[in-house]
Formats: sequence, C-alpha cells, structure tokens
Amino acid sequence: MEQLHKSLVGETRKFFRKSGFKKAVVGVSGGIDSVLCARLLVDALGKENVAALIMPERGVSLKDNIDDAVSYCKKLRIKYFLVPVNEFVKEFDNPKWKQNNISKINVRSRIRAVLLYNYANANNALVCGTSNKTELLLGYFTKYGDGACDFELIGSLHKSEVYLLSEHLGLPQKIIDKIPSADLYPGQEDENELGGSYEEIEMVLNGSSKNKKLALRVKELMEKNRHKLCMPPTIQP
Repeated sequence: MEQLHKSLVGETRKFFRKSGFKKAVVGVSGGIDSVLCARLLVDALGKENVAALIMPERGVSLKDNIDDAVSYCKKLRIKYFLVPVNEFVKEFDNPKWKQNNISKINVRSRIRAVLLYNYANANNALVCGTSNKTELLLGYFTKYGDGACDFELIGSLHKSEVYLLSEHLGLPQKIIDKIPSADLYPGQEDENELGGSYEEIEMVLNGSSKNKKLALRVKELMEKNRHKLCMPPTIQP
C-alpha cells in the first residue's frame, strides 16, 4: 500500500505538470472514495492547491456525511465550501414535463458537476473525479454528473483497494466503516442497487465467482452502461 500511495501521488504530480495546472477541486461527500481523493490530492499538490465542495441536499443527505466531510476538510486544512443544492434542484420542478425517479436522482449529480466546473473555471483548477475502478467498469455513475471530471484519481483502484489504501493512510474509521452510498435519495445503498457486495462483484470481474445470478447482473450493467465510457458517437452522412 505504501508503494501504491507513492505511485498515485507521483503520477498525479506528473499529470498536473504536463497539464499546466497547479490546483484541483474535488466534491467531498463524506464517503470513503471522495475523502481518499482529497487526501491524495493534498499529498500530491499541497493543501494550498486543493479545494473541496461539499454539496448536500438538505433533507436527503445524511447529516453525518455532511459533518464528516467538513471535519475531514478541516483536518486536511484545505479550503472548502458548503453549498447545499436544494435551491438548484427546485428549479427542475418544471411544470412543462413530468419528472420520474431517474431524472430526479440524476439532476442532483449533474448540478454538483456544474458547481465543480464553475469553481474550477473561476480558479484555474482541474476537477478531480472520485469513481473507483469497480464503479467505472460497471458504469455505476451518472453520465455528465459524477462521471464528469478532468481526471479519475482512484479510477485504477477496485473498491477493495480503496479500503486497503484508506486504512493504510489512517483515514477515519467511521468513514471506512460506512455503508457505501451515493446519497442521492433517502436510504440509498450502492450494493442494494448493484445486486451484490463490492467484494462479490469483484469476484465476478476477476472470474473467481460461481454466482451465476450476480454474473448476469454484472454483465447486464456493463453492457447497458458501456456508452458512459465512450465519447458520444458522431453520425456520419
């Protein structure tokens, strides 16, 4: 894990030197993925070059997650902004068309992406993505929402590696022990939506699982969401 940490930090520094940028902004939810990204950014760029946006929806986001996000940003001594998204979400209660559950959920993620890019543009910074490899392979993210970023810092790490590296770096145990959730609606849990635990899903991905039902679910997700990992197709005349 120490070698992995050094490699991620070194490659991040190299990426920023090559890109010509010095600053990064990351959305911190209080979950393990975003908190780990914040820590790695500080290690790579220095606390003075990292900012965090904490973007809860009051009444939906858990207070513990908000408190944990604020607390860890303070621990890292990075600049952070608490920006509830309620008023932005409210603007999409449009009487001209009917909303469904998917449109309501995805708009929250896309609003957060707009806020992150607005901050990045205003401060000459890059937006750090917080998806891990397991989520990226499954397409378990919102297109142009949490999937919108300039680089994926932990996109080469499976969820199990995220836990191992977080423990190695001494991230708060309370955050490590949380049930994984995108916190997009009350009671939402990643593993319930995916149909299995991250550990079981990784076994399917590496070919060591005998769970045929879960294997079919994983295959279905990968095929259904493949478009999220590609540039939009250009129609050729």
